[in-house]
Amino acid sequence: MNTGLIAIAAAIAVALTGAVTALGQSRSSAKAFESMARQPEITGKLQTAMIIALAMMEALTIYGLLIAFMLVAKI
Repeated sequence: MNTGLIAIAAAIAVALTGAVTALGQSRSSAKAFESMARQPEITGKLQTAMIIALAMMEALTIYGLLIAFMLVAKI
């Protein structure tokens, strides 16, 4: 196997999952804060849902890192 291509694939896996997750987290946080500003009485429920959603997004980033580690292990 070509080790250079595997290294590039690992770098792309980490970069892509990190970038997309960061965009998703920032967008969902912005919308949640906007909702909290409009209706302060839902802050508690919305914070709980937002934290769970952010944790799920972060898990996807960790999966991307795991895939990168698995690719690098093939080198």
